Amino acid sequence: MSKKITMADIAEMSGVGKSTVSRYFNGGYVKESTKKKIQEVIRAQNYEPNTFARLNAKNSNVIGVVVPTLNSKITSRVITSIDRYLRGQGYETIIKNSDHDTNLELDNLKRLISLNVDGILYSAINITEAHKHLIQNSSIPVVVLAQDYDEGISVVDDDYRAGRFAGEYIGKTNPGFVGYIGVDESDIAVGINRKQGVLDGLKEYGINTPTVLAGDYSFESGQALTEKLLELGKPDAVICATDRLAFGAYRVLEQHGLRIPEDVSVMGFGGYDESTLLKPQLSTIKFDSYAVGYLGAETLLKIIRGEPVPQKQTVGFTLIEGQSVRQL
Repeated sequence: MSKKITMADIAEMSGVGKSTVSRYFNGGYVKESTKKKIQEVIRAQNYEPNTFARLNAKNSNVIGVVVPTLNSKITSRVITSIDRYLRGQGYETIIKNSDHDTNLELDNLKRLISLNVDGILYSAINITEAHKHLIQNSSIPVVVLAQDYDEGISVVDDDYRAGRFAGEYIGKTNPGFVGYIGVDESDIAVGINRKQGVLDGLKEYGINTPTVLAGDYSFESGQALTEKLLELGKPDAVICATDRLAFGAYRVLEQHGLRIPEDVSVMGFGGYDESTLLKPQLSTIKFDSYAVGYLGAETLLKIIRGEPVPQKQTVGFTLIEGQSVRQL
């Protein structure tokens, strides 16, 4: 196995001091002729500086990314888009998973700030006063994804309008008993804004008292909430805040001998690839998660370069029309 090239080796091959090579990688002043010597050796040796060693530099070309979970199709799309865009711009990413834990989320933000990354993309669970204090007192720019952040810069899904669209879509089918399976209100985007949109959409069609139940994002929660809903009676329609919750609803409805959509209509949010495999295919609202990641990364680099950016950018949605909603 060939010996790994070090910065000391680069210095020797370039005929310059190690401190000069270090200054080059850390963004300090180096004469143009000396830069060319170092760059020629780097290319010839295919040298890649250690990412963490570069975090002490003035410009590390490293971006921190905080996400609520790794077990999500939406998060996967966002991370993929961020990574593709940043790699194309010569940046690397450090991804920190908060596992839907607000305290761990704060720790992840603090850790990235202490590592001196060039900027942070923060896909938020919720934004508490502690989060605001940390972001506002950080010298490192932060762009918030998925949650409105009036005190800073954010890129968000159009949760309210998407929810309203779904409520109206179900309302048009003239259901009697409607259930909404959602998540805790600590997640403002999904737990409050999306839910309120659904309720307002249903209200347009005279459905003023749907049954609203809340849990977490898991498949198991979708099952448990659907069981609880069935204890109150057979619903004509179930609107689920995510496709994963809808997967749980499908499972329980089938176990109870209820047909979709003949007996119960089901609708979700997410547009997961797996949703097309359900029988019947799930009708769902798909957000442009790739656009969220791309816009977030693009916006953060603009901030780093000192360019003006919008305070808030909103990404739209589309309906994937399956066969899970009964039509009149």
